[in-house]
Amino acid sequence: MKFLDIGTVSAQSGVKPSALRYYEEIGLIASVTRHGLRRQFAPEVLLQLKLIAMAKLAGFSLDQIAGMFGKDGRPEVPRAALHEKADAIDRQIRSLTALRDTLRHVADCPAPSHLECPTFRRLVEVAGKQAGRGRRGRPAPPTPE
Repeated sequence: MKFLDIGTVSAQSGVKPSALRYYEEIGLIASVTRHGLRRQFAPEVLLQLKLIAMAKLAGFSLDQIAGMFGKDGRPEVPRAALHEKADAIDRQIRSLTALRDTLRHVADCPAPSHLECPTFRRLVEVAGKQAGRGRRGRPAPPTPE
């Protein structure tokens, strides 16, 4: 089997060598041997790094990600946690979509003053109530008319 040098893994994955060494230190990936002082990895490490990047993008911590790999480095995906994260992303998408729509309404509102715009006043009122409740459990702001 042909192994990949740490520099090759870094170049192909876009992950810095220092991050690769850290990932190995915390057990996310494992080198299989060394060539001189340079770590050598099995080609499968590239898939592992893609999964790590995807999980990081989804908002999982490195500790959570470490729990998603078995001792052999194969993924052991916690399906319930993935469903929870997907639900959280759906809520974030709805919230960001409403925020985008609000910003576009404010930018394009034909009222001479935003304070004269009933939609703007309603959006500010809703946003103020939501800010008082904190981020958890709040509904997305209404979409502008």
